[in-house]
Amino acid sequence: MTTTRQLKLGANLNGIGNSIAFWRHPEVPINASVSLDFYRKQAKIAERGKFDLIFIADGLYINEKSNPHFLNRFEPLTLLSALAAVTEHIGLVGTLSSSYSEPFTVARQFASIDQLSGGRAGWNVVTSPLEGSALNFGKGEHPKHALRYEIAEEHVEVVKGLWDSWEDDAFIGDKINGVFFDPSKLHTLHHEGKHFSVQGPLNVARSRQGYPVIFQAGSSESGKELAAKTADAIYSAPESIEEAKAFYQDVKARAAAYGRNPEELLIFPGIGPIVGETAEEAERKYEEIAGLVSIEHALNYLGRYFEHYDFSQFPLDEPFPEIGELGSNSFRSTTDKIKQEAREQGLTLRQVALRASTPRTAFIGTPETIADLIQQWFEEGAADGFNVRTVVPNGLVDFVDLVVPILQQRGLYRTEYESETLRGNLGISVPRNRYVWSA
Repeated sequence: MTTTRQLKLGANLNGIGNSIAFWRHPEVPINASVSLDFYRKQAKIAERGKFDLIFIADGLYINEKSNPHFLNRFEPLTLLSALAAVTEHIGLVGTLSSSYSEPFTVARQFASIDQLSGGRAGWNVVTSPLEGSALNFGKGEHPKHALRYEIAEEHVEVVKGLWDSWEDDAFIGDKINGVFFDPSKLHTLHHEGKHFSVQGPLNVARSRQGYPVIFQAGSSESGKELAAKTADAIYSAPESIEEAKAFYQDVKARAAAYGRNPEELLIFPGIGPIVGETAEEAERKYEEIAGLVSIEHALNYLGRYFEHYDFSQFPLDEPFPEIGELGSNSFRSTTDKIKQEAREQGLTLRQVALRASTPRTAFIGTPETIADLIQQWFEEGAADGFNVRTVVPNGLVDFVDLVVPILQQRGLYRTEYESETLRGNLGISVPRNRYVWSA
């Protein structure tokens, strides 16, 4: 059975992994996080699987307790520029902070990647949750949570305004008469706002997809509001289909309230599928990775969400400690959930740390089991697509070779790319230039 609505897939490429101990597995290249060859191969695998996009995450602060991948990794836009040259169809999405980047620079960088790739770029807008980030930019105090999202909203609007500097037919290129461009189709922004003052115009024209696709990853109230107002897609991290449905309905309703088409705000829950020929084989793969994580590493992993808090000072097998509002100015939605679940379920510190560092999802099992779950989430209004993380060695290959064909056979997923642009493949319309629209 076929359907007009098609599942979307992104591959979250993260070198030696978001797991604090993934790098210890003998099949994981120790230099993967700074290996262009590794990322090129992963991008090619995702493109072979007809994935809509690859996603490169980022952060701006580390210390000695950070995940190994965070300690030594590529800056996303640099990496995506290189991958643009070795891929043909797949979207290229990277994280860049609105709290610690200037709108003109952001607009120029992403517009350049968009041109390099023929319209395949995407920007994951983050507000930088780690308080230590301020120390690397001479900013003094890290902005409070609500202020970061206020800044982000203005930042995104300025960037979009700069992307409209040139109308699509501005560059005439009339060599005979010596007319390179039509001055009437160049527009200066003249933005004077609360947080930014930017004149423009931008010195890069729009690509064939108009703007790079805007992603957002915050699940707090402020994060959902920002996504509903400004984003084309949002990454989420639900732990159950019920939670995913509630998030999906919430964000779509917010988008509609702002006069937007809810179908053009796509929801991508993150999943870490583990595929085995049998359920037992998939379980063994999970246990193999989980067994590499010591409790010391687990505490460090947990601490990052709470501004690198030192949880080792508390007894491991007593109830999760009362830490007040700690974490509210960093990964707020995540830390609120951790504290709530610990309190409601009576979890010990050891249990919370191991849950956080070796998360277990429902997407573990045979290819048919995982395809069934993906279909259920997709058809029951819990997701428009999925952000697929690699949590075991060769996890992306297993997913592409074993799960994707089942989804294709069921008519849920493409067999060929529909478009040459990321917006085209995602089914998101090209934004009209504001100056053409107003005229």
